Amino acid sequence: MKKIAVSIGDINGIGPQIALTEHHHIKQFCQPIYCAHPQLLQKVCKKLDIPLPKDMEFAPPDGDIPEISPSAITPQSGRYSYESFMRACQLADTREVESICTLPIHKKAWQLAGVQEVGHTEALSKRYQTHAMMMLGCKEMFVALFSDHIPLKAVSQTITQEALQAFLKQLYGCVQMEQALVLGLNPHCGDGGVMGDEDTSIQAAIFKANAALKKEVFIGPISPDTAFSPQNRQKYQFFISMYHDVGLAPLKALYFYESINVTLNIPILRTSVDHGVAYDIAYKTKPNTQSYLNAIDLARSGRIHEKKST
Repeated sequence: MKKIAVSIGDINGIGPQIALTEHHHIKQFCQPIYCAHPQLLQKVCKKLDIPLPKDMEFAPPDGDIPEISPSAITPQSGRYSYESFMRACQLADTREVESICTLPIHKKAWQLAGVQEVGHTEALSKRYQTHAMMMLGCKEMFVALFSDHIPLKAVSQTITQEALQAFLKQLYGCVQMEQALVLGLNPHCGDGGVMGDEDTSIQAAIFKANAALKKEVFIGPISPDTAFSPQNRQKYQFFISMYHDVGLAPLKALYFYESINVTLNIPILRTSVDHGVAYDIAYKTKPNTQSYLNAIDLARSGRIHEKKST
């Protein structure tokens, strides 16, 4: 069975509970290695009043074992989640595991801990000196993000023909989809320049990327308000959004529990849950674990199965 490193996420959130309660399930089809101290997970078990599975395998990160403060944003939890993530990457780099799966971190806790990167994707870009690409979704629909964790006011200036053309070709190199629908930026794709000219650059990038690939892979741009219509979702599985929320809002509205996050254009396979730390329910109720199970499944298989167009 394939070995998968699991970074434990923010210890004050739902990540550790998800890992513990689903261990018996995922061990049937992979060999998980948990980047956490057994003593820490024993503390989690005590708070949750559940037993620590006896057959868990550990690869603890560097540093001390912090105290658990359910639902609190602390530098200690931020530092531990970051070091757990770095330990998982190290195991993948040395080929001790085939892939990694990450549980949710809290970005403010990382900041408080002095971590310079905003989140997982940015840390992967820095570690591997490449543009790590974020794609989220499930077998029904995947959304790739041209820009991800940047302020909305900064999105427009990132959209150039050259940058988007390179992004599209890199995306196809990672996921050789049959076709993908590209969203515009402005309402009605700018209406011929009435509401901005960024969509002209998007259209040119699509044309040149398709020309370079010698086939019509990328379709668009299409106005974001109609991109995710039932007809388009029936026809397309892959969508490309210029920025974070316009792509992920419909995805999470439709497939919140099923969706996962996969990082493309890096030398290791990294999958993740597509949800946050859920402080509101941490150590209180049992969280939905379907996103984690789907993320582990992709980390195990290494394949994104394309839905056939109808």
